Amino acid sequence: MAKVKYYYDSDTLSYRKIEIRKGDIYKRGILVFLAVLLIAFFGFIGFSQILMSPQERAQKRELENLKLNYDLLKKRLDESSQILAQLQERDNNIYRTYFEANPISEEQRTSGFGGVNRYGYLDGYDNSSLVKDLTKKMDVLSKQIAVQSMSLDEIVNLAKEKENMLASIPAILPVKKEDMTRVASGFNYRMHPILKIRKFHKGMDFTAPTGTPIYASGNGEVALARRSATFGKVVYIDHGYGYRTIYAHMSEIATQQGNQVKRGDLIGYVGNTGRSMAPHLHYEVHKDGVAVNPIYFYYGDLTPEEFSAMQKVAEEEGQSYD
Repeated sequence: MAKVKYYYDSDTLSYRKIEIRKGDIYKRGILVFLAVLLIAFFGFIGFSQILMSPQERAQKRELENLKLNYDLLKKRLDESSQILAQLQERDNNIYRTYFEANPISEEQRTSGFGGVNRYGYLDGYDNSSLVKDLTKKMDVLSKQIAVQSMSLDEIVNLAKEKENMLASIPAILPVKKEDMTRVASGFNYRMHPILKIRKFHKGMDFTAPTGTPIYASGNGEVALARRSATFGKVVYIDHGYGYRTIYAHMSEIATQQGNQVKRGDLIGYVGNTGRSMAPHLHYEVHKDGVAVNPIYFYYGDLTPEEFSAMQKVAEEEGQSYD
């Protein structure tokens, strides 16, 4: 049974019963109903931020994994870029310097990535800026790797060419040290033994017994192998890079024109043919068509002391053997 409520009426000086009208009851009911709806709405909004469906949880986990993978990939790209930068520095300052090649500029390594709309197709996504930044880093790294790969290919070719050049330049004595008797005359003015005139001697004479082996002083191709009135039996070798050597007065030629020879290959034997006074080898070195002093091309055979002794003998005045 509902409680009855009263109020004090000061006019009648008595308590009167409170009468509740039906309209007030309806109003209260409507207000309570609206309050419940409002509380339920805000409660749903609040719980929806905390409580997610299984699909939403899966999507959230996937997004978190993608962000983690992005961070890891970005870190690896940064590390790869640092390693590549070190290789580029060595390439420019060591490898290319050693082989006398021009360094590759920064513009050449990163060219082709200008333009404001290059990555415009990636706009419109939730994480467009992240995707564009990562894509640009990958493109730049790929371009730099391609440029560096071509540079290393060039270095390999230069190294091979340098190796060929070093193997081709005359660098050893044409007669073994233990086989030669002495250096008879050097690169200087000498009295010609037959013409009896002072004449420039364009090579070096090594005296040795007839039949002593003669060796090619560098890799090359036999340009001539024949007998001449002046040099007797003679061999000319073209070494490339502007170098040519001449081996004269042989008793026997052990090669023929057109043969490819390597440094140290047997090409003939010491003799006394042509305009010669005694068994010896007349040896010349030419660079770009000009005779140069052969004594500077024995670095593969002589110690510093032996070089000094040979140079002293070669510079002495005297008569040549041819």
